[in-house]
Amino acid sequence: MTETEIIRVLETALLCADQPMPLSELRKLFATEDFTNDEMRRHLTLLQEQWQDKGLELTGLASGWRFQSRPEMQRYLGRLNPEKPPKYSRAVLETLAIIAWRQPVTRGDIEDIRGVTVSTQIIRTLEDRGWIEVLGHRDAPGRPALLGTTRQFLDDLGLRALDELPELESTDAVIALAGLELEEVPAQEDAGDEGAIRDAAGVADDGESVEDAPGGDAAHEAVEPLDTGADAPVQEIHTEYLKEND
Repeated sequence: MTETEIIRVLETALLCADQPMPLSELRKLFATEDFTNDEMRRHLTLLQEQWQDKGLELTGLASGWRFQSRPEMQRYLGRLNPEKPPKYSRAVLETLAIIAWRQPVTRGDIEDIRGVTVSTQIIRTLEDRGWIEVLGHRDAPGRPALLGTTRQFLDDLGLRALDELPELESTDAVIALAGLELEEVPAQEDAGDEGAIRDAAGVADDGESVEDAPGGDAAHEAVEPLDTGADAPVQEIHTEYLKEND
């Protein structure tokens, strides 16, 4: 097959796919060809370049490759579906941020950082959304579950791996969390403030809260800032987990 034919086949398969396609699936398109992953990536890069001036872009994500609309097109596409996405409470977004930037963590770790009890409903909400999962259990009394983010979480943020997560203190972190709700990010004078991350994420203090613990998250307003020091647990465990399941 010529390179033009190969790229045409990849383009067709990716445009017709309803979910990201990993390299292993894309290689099945060429049963008579012995493509390596590096060769497949080279063809995908060429296809990316062909679409660089169009409204769609080819993106490599944690679970594979897919075509998606460019961010600047979202305001137009949103007119076709004016329904607003569901808003998550402050406690839900804070819990997700801790898991994402400090994983793997236990529920007790999250409670130590936030200084308030984390209700079961919060964890269930994030699990049902497909953003977190149990990666293992800590060798401690009760063997508490170690929580981490999923491939779906990375896909929804448009990332390929955890090491692409922006620094928590940066404006990019604000945009990342807000992007999960597909809402416009308001300007922030101090993006380094942990409260700015909550506000920019569109979290309503008095919105549809999922907390169910009286005196806990539902009643908690002043939250301790996230500890983002250099001693934060390294994300190598979950990174290796993603690689093994690629």
